[in-house]
Amino acid sequence: MKEAKKIPYKIYLEESEMPKEWYNVRADMKNKPAPLLNPGTLEPMTFEELRGVFCDELVRQELDDTTPYFEIPQEIQDFYKMYRPSPLVRAYCLEEALQTPAKIYYKFEGNNTSGSHKLNSAIAQAYYAKKQGLKGVTTETGAGQWGTALSMACAYLGLDCQVYMVKCSYEQKPFRREVMRTYGANVTPSPSETTNVGRKILAEHPGTSGSLGCAISEAVEAAVSQDGYRYVLGSVLSQVLLHQSVIGLETKAALDKYGITPDVIIGCAGGGSNLGGLISPFMGEKLRGEKDYQIIAVEPASCPSITRGRYAYDFCDTGMVCPLAKMYTLGSGFIPSPNHAGGLRYHGMSSVLSQLYDDKLMEAISIEQTAVFDAATKFARIEGILPAPESSHAIKAAMDEAMKCKETGEEKTIVFGLTGTGYFDMVAYEKFNNGEMTDYIPSDDDLAKGFAGLPEV
Repeated sequence: MKEAKKIPYKIYLEESEMPKEWYNVRADMKNKPAPLLNPGTLEPMTFEELRGVFCDELVRQELDDTTPYFEIPQEIQDFYKMYRPSPLVRAYCLEEALQTPAKIYYKFEGNNTSGSHKLNSAIAQAYYAKKQGLKGVTTETGAGQWGTALSMACAYLGLDCQVYMVKCSYEQKPFRREVMRTYGANVTPSPSETTNVGRKILAEHPGTSGSLGCAISEAVEAAVSQDGYRYVLGSVLSQVLLHQSVIGLETKAALDKYGITPDVIIGCAGGGSNLGGLISPFMGEKLRGEKDYQIIAVEPASCPSITRGRYAYDFCDTGMVCPLAKMYTLGSGFIPSPNHAGGLRYHGMSSVLSQLYDDKLMEAISIEQTAVFDAATKFARIEGILPAPESSHAIKAAMDEAMKCKETGEEKTIVFGLTGTGYFDMVAYEKFNNGEMTDYIPSDDDLAKGFAGLPEV
């Protein structure tokens, strides 16, 4: 589409143009995501069953797949204004370096103290916990972005925050851990000796580096065993994708402001919060038959839940205490290698994104770790932002798509999500810079062990 006027390096919305509602893409899905199941009865989870673990309002949002828009409470809108709207950046320097006819844009979500997009949902979930009169919340975190964001939100609202951090990330990223503690959170490496499920996992897997599935199990146990506490999750669940839709709504509004229609939309994919949030309004147009977009999910080759997983009901956690979700999964018992993209180490994918992928409404690719860090360092030198390892999966895919345009001469418009900064990931960058980083791709036999544990549903 011909651009009407010169595009600035950074497109900012006015404060008055910020979204006042979250968009629920499930409302426009012909094939709705399969419901969460009670693992004991194999019946859909009810409001009463879920409210013992999650905040009441969040359960309502989780179960509602027909309401297209949810009003963003004014208190949350006011908090958003501290760091939103976030900029949509035209990557002129990257385009020049690649000598591509493609036009590249990235939505930068790292311009807040937590360093990532996670704050969009953290403040919402903490707000509903506070409104319900709870004492505090428990959660898990992989790379630490979610734990950091939630600790900030809880400090702002005066809630206790207990974080179970995947052990390898706890050790690799001590400064991320200390930011959480600075905001008042209690941070425990997972699996730990502080919960029954943690002790069980350690007994079965001595010396394990942990996984998000392990940390979820511990956080859920901690929540249900303490009065006045609920569990909150930073990705995967439909409620989280709902809150993160603010990313895509802002992106679309910024593009519309200059008459730009993207051809390709790319996001990194771990549990699905960033990707789901970015693509939601665009996917809505696609589902309604209004426009078409190429949408690409990018995941690590070491934890390839979409590209090599099975579409089946599975436990959301390693300890098998959570509901069953139908998703692309490697099996809840799959323990990924301790790669440096800690936020992309979940064994499954959001039920919403899994359904969209199964309906062939989006694509998925996986990329090896060294190729991701190579793209990250090039991006840092060209565009000036040191990206998080997770975000760098999207950067690599966007650069590859731009190079395809160079080969074909197509002038495609590419949009990707730059979910956060990598300033707490310097151990990983050190490994890469020293030539010590390796790639791990699980074998079919490795994956078979995880698949063997899938429940019979």
